[in-house]
Amino acid sequence: MFGKLSSYSSAQTLVFFHLFPTVLDMQGLRRILTAFTLAVCLSSPGKAQQQCTNGFDLDRTSGQCLDIDECRTIPEACRGDMVCVNQNGGYLCVPRTNPVYRSPYLSPYSNVYPPPPAPGPVPNYPTVTRPLICRFGFQLDENNQCADIDECASDSHQCNPTQICINTEGGYTCSCTEGYWLLEGQCLDIDECRYGYCQQLCANVPGSYSCTCNPGFTLNDDGRSCQDVNECTSENPCTQTCVNTYGSFLCRCEPGYELEADGVNCSDMDECSFSEFLCQHECVNGPGSYYCTCPSGYNLLDDSRSCQDINECEIRNFTCTSQQTCFNIPGEYKCLDPVRCEEPYLQINENRCMCPAENPGCRDQPFTILYRVMDMVSGRSVPSDIFQMQATTRYPGAYYIFQIKSGNEGREFYMRQTGPISATLVMTRPVKGPRTVELDLEMITVNTVINFRGSSVIRLRIFVSQYSF
Repeated sequence: MFGKLSSYSSAQTLVFFHLFPTVLDMQGLRRILTAFTLAVCLSSPGKAQQQCTNGFDLDRTSGQCLDIDECRTIPEACRGDMVCVNQNGGYLCVPRTNPVYRSPYLSPYSNVYPPPPAPGPVPNYPTVTRPLICRFGFQLDENNQCADIDECASDSHQCNPTQICINTEGGYTCSCTEGYWLLEGQCLDIDECRYGYCQQLCANVPGSYSCTCNPGFTLNDDGRSCQDVNECTSENPCTQTCVNTYGSFLCRCEPGYELEADGVNCSDMDECSFSEFLCQHECVNGPGSYYCTCPSGYNLLDDSRSCQDINECEIRNFTCTSQQTCFNIPGEYKCLDPVRCEEPYLQINENRCMCPAENPGCRDQPFTILYRVMDMVSGRSVPSDIFQMQATTRYPGAYYIFQIKSGNEGREFYMRQTGPISATLVMTRPVKGPRTVELDLEMITVNTVINFRGSSVIRLRIFVSQYSF
C-alpha cells in the first residue's frame, strides 16, 4: 500500500491520500481514481500570512501558486515496481502494469514489460495540464489575474465586535484601537500607567491615559515628560534671595538676617543675643548687622570688637593742676595730690616719710612709710599676684615678717612670704570696680642679737577700674 498525506497548514491545506493494492484489477483502480480527491481546501479562522498549499510554490512575479513536479524534485519518489506520475498538487505511485498511467518507458504494444532502463540522466516525466490557481486570499479578476480579496470590505472576516479588521495582502488581521490590546479574542484597555508612560503622575482612562506633573514642574509638549519650573525667574517668592531647585525653590537671607518659619520672609538676626563675647564692651544690633562700642576713655581697635584704654596722661588730655600728678587707670585718670607726711613723720622724698628714732612719738610707729599707687581692672581673675614687697637691707641675726596691717576688711588679699626677705601680695577674691583700695603692707624686722624689733610700711593705693579691660 502506498500513500502520501501532507501536513496541515494554518491558511489552507491540500490533502492527498492514495491507496493502491499491490495487484489491482482495472475496475477497482477506476473506482479508486473516481473517488480520488485531487485537492481539498481547508480554511482556518483568520489568516495573518499568505502561503500556497502543499504541492504548490508561490510565483512572486505573478502572485500565483504553481504546481511542484515531485517526480523531478524528489529522488526515488516511488520505489519497487512503482512508477511516479505527477499530479496537480501532488503525485501518484502506480504499478508498472497499470494500463491507466503508462510510463513513457513501457511498450504500448506488448503485455510484456521490459526491465527498467539502466541508470542514466533523469528522464522528462509527463505532467498533467493544470488550470490557473490563485493563492489563498486572492481571486481571479476580469483580466484573469490574481487580485487581493478585501475581507474587511466584504465583511467576510471573523473579527469580533470589539476588534477592528485591517485588510492585508492576501488576508486580514484583527486588531484593537489604540489604547487597547487583544486578549483571548477581546480588546481590553491598556493600563499605560502601569508601564511608566508618564514621567511623574499618571491617570489611566479607557483607551488612553493622562500625564500630570508634581508641583514645581510643568508638562512638556510631548505630554509625558515634566520640566522644572524656575520659580525665581517667573515670580520671585522670596523677600531677599531665591535659589531654584529641582521641582521647588529655596529662599535665602543675606548675612545678618534669618529665615522665618514660613520659609519666605527674612527677619533681622540679633547677633548680640547669641554671645556676650562678640564685643569686649557693648554690642549694638542693627538691620542685618551689629557693631561694638567702647565706653568713654577707650578707643575701638581695628578688629571692631576690642577696646583699648586711652592714656589721657600721656596725651595730656587731663585737668590736673600743676601741683597734682596725673595717674592713668583703665578708662580714666586720677589727679594725685602730693604726699604730705603727718606728725611726727618727716618727708624724706616725694613718696617717703620717716619717723626719727629719737622722737618719743615714733616709738610704736613704723620707722618709714612708703606711698605706692597701682591700677587694676575690675573682676581680675583670682588668685592673682599683684604686688611684691622686699627688704632693701639684710642685717646679721635678723629675720622678717610680712603682713597686711590695715585695709583688708573684706579679706580679698593676703601676704605670701616668698623668701627670707620678700613677700607677695595675693588677691584671693575678685574686686569689682570702680573702687579704691588702700592697704598698709607691713614688714617687721626682728633681730634677736641686739634685741631689736621695728617695722616699715608700704601704703598701697589700688585704683580698680569700672571695666574688666
